[in-house]
Amino acid sequence: MTEPSELTDMTARQLLAGYRAGTFSPTEATLAVLARIEEVQPRLNAFVRVDAEQALAQARAATRRRHAGEPQGLLDGVPVSVKDLLLQAGGPTLRGSNTTSDRGSWGEDAPAVARLREHGAVLIGKTTTSEFGWKAVTDSPRTGITRNPHDPARTAGGSSGGGAAAVAAGAGPLSLGTDGGGSIRIPASFCGVLGLKPTYGRAPLYPASPFGPLAHVGPIARDAADAALLLDVISGADRRDPTALAPPAHSYEAALAEDTAAGVKGLRIAYSPSFGGQVAVRPEVAAAVRAAVTRLAGLGAYVEEADPDFADPVDVFHTLWNAGAARRVGQLGLEQRALLDPGLREIAARGARLSALDLLAAEDARIGLGRRMARFHQRYDLLVTPTLPITAFEAGRDAPAGFAPYRWTAWTPFTYPFNLTQQPAATVPVGRDGDGLPIGLQLIAARHGDRTVLRAAAAFPGSPAG
Repeated sequence: MTEPSELTDMTARQLLAGYRAGTFSPTEATLAVLARIEEVQPRLNAFVRVDAEQALAQARAATRRRHAGEPQGLLDGVPVSVKDLLLQAGGPTLRGSNTTSDRGSWGEDAPAVARLREHGAVLIGKTTTSEFGWKAVTDSPRTGITRNPHDPARTAGGSSGGGAAAVAAGAGPLSLGTDGGGSIRIPASFCGVLGLKPTYGRAPLYPASPFGPLAHVGPIARDAADAALLLDVISGADRRDPTALAPPAHSYEAALAEDTAAGVKGLRIAYSPSFGGQVAVRPEVAAAVRAAVTRLAGLGAYVEEADPDFADPVDVFHTLWNAGAARRVGQLGLEQRALLDPGLREIAARGARLSALDLLAAEDARIGLGRRMARFHQRYDLLVTPTLPITAFEAGRDAPAGFAPYRWTAWTPFTYPFNLTQQPAATVPVGRDGDGLPIGLQLIAARHGDRTVLRAAAAFPGSPAG
């Protein structure tokens, strides 16, 4: 494989290797990334805020540490962006909303952002999101439309669309996203990069998401090794999140290196092309995913077509999702509500009509679905599906033509069920359609099976910049 010549085309691990060798410095890499952001931002609108002065100060400090032979942590000097739903000290977290004031001290980091600082990452900027992350494309009343690097007339997906577009465009090798129903995997699939939703609680979250047990924090990267590296950084308990898991017993990056020799050989994979005919998948998508699954079999995995034992849990998801939206919007006054995305107002109104019994029934169903998938994974190490049944559609729309505008779950049927079950799931790029738009394949493992997901994701090459 030819090594990338541009600093902005490099993975985080390639940058770190260059720093160690003295080939280039964190300052040079950060300057290159900032220049790339300046180039692509007018076309893509991937960033809410870029603090070049702060980023360069962090990069220069990392450069000095490198020269002294005293690097700080696992990401010292690596440019990383952060979704603007996550607190980052030193600037406002606007959450894509005109109801959020940019005044205040903004002195606290979210747990994952705090871990980035501890490991020496260069925080280059905050990336765009839909308003409070409510939908599966990235546009908002506050920041407008985020576009796809492969075709700016198309959506980047959402709600972590800014981060996925940035990584695909070479505006930093890593981005930190959130995923409540596919919000990492959807834009990563549309933009042709890797997106990982770890096991729920693997990366602590604070403040708590209004969408409760559906919300995960995870990496957007160009390949599995970079995703494993970022997962190592953000994993571990935090006193502010009582649902956070204990630190992992191993390094995901080191485990992935150990797993590379074996690859996917011996893994038991269930391939579900359409959830038993429940999903209409575009032929080009179906063909690319099937070819990728055939490749896994050729590498020694045991593959059979098998569907998970559940009907579409969309009503359960909508109950929990709409209730979360109602909780978030319920904190606003009437004048502020008038400023909201109309679709968010609509689902919040539906959520406000739900009863406590509705929520308890949905939570029971969510837990029951998790038990079903736990049984399924007694037989299979991995479930493989298309990430999405379509490729990126027209920017500025909430849904493709023919779909109801506020029912984003109708075109994301492969992603949200695994937020209900809290399993680790990743999307990897496996080809492009006739318009040159990326196609994603989804890998799902049992809860706590993040290592298995990464192991299989490593079987697919990383994506070049868009």
